[in-house]
Amino acid sequence: MTYERFEGLPVWKAATDLAGKIFSLTEAGQFKGKYSLRDQIERAALSVSNNSAEGFERGTTQELLTFLYIARGSAGEVRSMLIFIESLPGFADLKSQISNLRSLAESVSRQLRAWADSPQNSDIKGQRYVNERERKLRQEQKEQAEFLDMLKSYTRKGP
Repeated sequence: MTYERFEGLPVWKAATDLAGKIFSLTEAGQFKGKYSLRDQIERAALSVSNNSAEGFERGTTQELLTFLYIARGSAGEVRSMLIFIESLPGFADLKSQISNLRSLAESVSRQLRAWADSPQNSDIKGQRYVNERERKLRQEQKEQAEFLDMLKSYTRKGP
């Protein structure tokens, strides 16, 4: 499936969900007085969706990959901080919430990795390099594939 806007990407949606849940976590009273810890985990969580969006908008495969790996690094930073927070005295009652957030951050990281695999193994340089001739060729290939799919569906159904 091809996405026209980053807002439609499932991984971007999951990353914004992660950020929202991290912001909810840091509203807990245990974070009172721990401003730098709170700020760092919130910024890292928000970085995941922001870097995914920025990479999507850049227009080259190499820039996309760079930002996907930055986003993935931020997801790892969130997990690392959650592990640290879990070990702090006074955070025991948030253990279940922290565990769920770690799982979500890990899921987002896996999704980012899967997304990176596709362009990484492609010859396409990116949207910025696609000229009119290339667009026309891609459109023709798409139409041919759709036509062949339609023919296959007719042959399966029979007369």
